[in-house]
Amino acid sequence: MTIQAAVRAILLIALPFMQTSSGLTSDEHSFGAYIDAHNHEALALLERVVTINSGTQNFEGVREVGRVFRAELDALGFSTRWVDGAPFKRAGHLVADHPGTGPRILLIGHLDTVFEKDSPFQKFERVDERTARGPGVIDMKGGDVVMIGALKALQAAGVLKTMNVVVVMTGDEEDSGDPLSVAREALVAAAKGADLAIGFEDGPGDPKLAVTARRGTTGWEVRVKGTPAHSSQIFRDDIGYGAIFEMARILNGFREKLAGEPHLTFNPGVMLGGTTVDFDPVQLRGSVFGKTNVVAEHAVVSGDLRALSREQFEKAKQTMTEIVGASLPHTSATIKFDEGYPPMAPTEGNATLLAMYDQASRDLGFGAVTAVTPDRAGAADVSFVAGEVKAIIDGVGLMGHDDHTVKETADLTTLPSQTKRMAVLLHRIVKGGWVK
Repeated sequence: MTIQAAVRAILLIALPFMQTSSGLTSDEHSFGAYIDAHNHEALALLERVVTINSGTQNFEGVREVGRVFRAELDALGFSTRWVDGAPFKRAGHLVADHPGTGPRILLIGHLDTVFEKDSPFQKFERVDERTARGPGVIDMKGGDVVMIGALKALQAAGVLKTMNVVVVMTGDEEDSGDPLSVAREALVAAAKGADLAIGFEDGPGDPKLAVTARRGTTGWEVRVKGTPAHSSQIFRDDIGYGAIFEMARILNGFREKLAGEPHLTFNPGVMLGGTTVDFDPVQLRGSVFGKTNVVAEHAVVSGDLRALSREQFEKAKQTMTEIVGASLPHTSATIKFDEGYPPMAPTEGNATLLAMYDQASRDLGFGAVTAVTPDRAGAADVSFVAGEVKAIIDGVGLMGHDDHTVKETADLTTLPSQTKRMAVLLHRIVKGGWVK
């Protein structure tokens, strides 16, 4: 073999991995070209799935969106299955597996929206060339389309065929099934053995930000019983303060002891008090009867608690329980907490994965990506895998604003750019950029 032939052979082997002046390999350049050429197909897929109502309680709608994405993943060579949601009273989940070599990557999306069948917000609508409105267009059907688009670009370049990827799209992210441990069993199982996870929520709605930490959330309920009597006798040694004063003491105790702690919030969202109280904790509504001249016998309040770590949760729960237990005379109170969403604390692995995503964005010419404060990141499915994988980022889906409202709007210019960022990140992970 001549020297020229040897050099040519080396270049043919090395070319896919060589960096160009922009910092991208030739493969990574090809991702961008593919994504631009097929952006109309991604937009068509987005419109198709947004037009299908998939409010969490619309089980058939959730399943139909699942069927659409299942067909996309089947065409990419994934082995797909539907996890029946009957055991946790929901539609179910889509799970797709693509065994391969290299790091095991978990990609997370969801199929449901907050807009049920009786919502007035039911269709995809193009506002102009840059924007579109629709139920779930950014939260998070747009993120699901970003995921699919990145995988298609990798397949077109011949990279996907050896990748080790598992996809989970849950059907109840917006209104979790019960029991929660069963509802998230498939997601947690998929995370076991995975090296890293990526969530495709819209996050803060700004492509310059991604999520590396999420506060967990749990619900809490306090019930108080007092001694009923004529109001003129309140505060007597044998009657006490009544249920409403006791509830006021408890809530003010929460405020005095816990308000202002970094990353910790607690909110009493609904409260009833009087002679009789009828409260539905599922619908968070109820009725109450009382009179101004009668000491209240019952009170109930329901709220949420958000924290950044399990330790912060446990400390807050202990403090709240102690406050509830220090009852005023002739009153009694109880507090209970639900299962809730676990926190996703910031880790070194999360920071490393974000640094890789940031570099991919810079090399593509899209600028830096930094971590958003966890105080602006709500609870999400990625939190359930925080104990299973060493690195997670989230909030890298389609960007926009006003999610969870009838003004939910997507910035369609971020569909190709977010897809390119993700394709380059995944390529670098599988080509040796990720060290276990």
